[in-house]
Amino acid sequence: QVQLVESGGGLVQAGGSLRLSCAASGGIFRFNAIAWHRQAPGKQRELVAAITSDGSTNYADSVKGRFTISRVNAKNTVYLQMNSLKPEDTAVYYCAADPVPWRYRYWGQGTQVTVSS
Repeated sequence: QVQLVESGGGLVQAGGSLRLSCAASGGIFRFNAIAWHRQAPGKQRELVAAITSDGSTNYADSVKGRFTISRVNAKNTVYLQMNSLKPEDTAVYYCAADPVPWRYRYWGQGTQVTVSS
């Protein structure tokens, strides 16, 4: 059974950094993409960043230049390095995997990121 486990969330001041981790049982290589999403109170869940099996990446405009998604296949882990954090980045962050291209079927439990001003 596929399981995704996020970690690394926490409280940070504006301008600070956090690194989120998503560990996937069974290996990340089996998926077309693994993506980070976030949902803030009163807001729709949005895709933040995605990385495909060939290493291609995609970012939401709001995080371009600040966030970097990467993976370490040997560790079955995808990371989201978040720099220059802003209060508007505050949200629950989820990772998800798509066994069918662009159809995210597996989701982690979420990790809270809070950015104070």
